[in-house]
Amino acid sequence: MGRRFPEGEGLKGLPPQHPVFVVHSLGHAIAALTAAAKAGRSIIVLSAPDAGIYAGPGWFKALIDAARAIVPDATAEFILDCGDDAGAAQGAIRGGIEAMVFSGRTDVAERLAAIAAARDIRFLTIRPEALLDLGRWFFADVETVAGECADRLASLPPIC
Repeated sequence: MGRRFPEGEGLKGLPPQHPVFVVHSLGHAIAALTAAAKAGRSIIVLSAPDAGIYAGPGWFKALIDAARAIVPDATAEFILDCGDDAGAAQGAIRGGIEAMVFSGRTDVAERLAAIAAARDIRFLTIRPEALLDLGRWFFADVETVAGECADRLASLPPIC
């Protein structure tokens, strides 16, 4: 099974050694994980904006499980963007999504954050900046997308 970041690493400031890839499909997730595993880098896999609303947490959980099964050596954190929809965020919490973005009202975010924390789910109110949005290659094969991811990872400074 794929690995998450050790506690204390990852989303609390998104250090540059954990680049963010925006995925729109299972193929994208597989490509990003494949490139990361080959490069020996940890990555963040971020859903498309508002995907928690229109695709749902069930879809994203299935994507996570399938991608990790296919590329078990990759280390990644998966984040579902729930936009400003509290129902989508609640669904993500119920569905066991490991991390989410919620951009709704502050009072609602505070309540959701408390619920998420009780379930060991990372809760963000600001969408991380992407290194690469894979939407441009929506219909490309996995190998092509993995090559784009690998090129982008190769352009980053080495991990110290």
